[in-house]
Amino acid sequence: MNRLALASVLLLWSFAARATDVPEFHLAIQDHAYQPAELKVPAGTKVKLVIENRDASPEEFESTEFNREKIVLPNSTITVYVGPLKPGSYRFFGDFHQDTAQGRLIVE
Repeated sequence: MNRLALASVLLLWSFAARATDVPEFHLAIQDHAYQPAELKVPAGTKVKLVIENRDASPEEFESTEFNREKIVLPNSTITVYVGPLKPGSYRFFGDFHQDTAQGRLIVE
């Protein structure tokens, strides 16, 4: 294997290894509410949020506190990367159902 090919393989391997190092956390939207309503994640670490919308209508996962906004189509799943964040409590909400779709990331 020539050096360029070897370097390419090693580079791809390092990206794949880093992708698996990101802790994954799951949220569901059901009956226009987040489940769980509070999600604990580690401080100082980039995390992967997997958000499943189990409702028949779309929702928008949004947080002005950690600057994320993404549509979740009905009966679909999205991925949102967050952080690293400092310890604290960060609000997120469903923009289309703000009265019921409320949640918090508890960063410890």
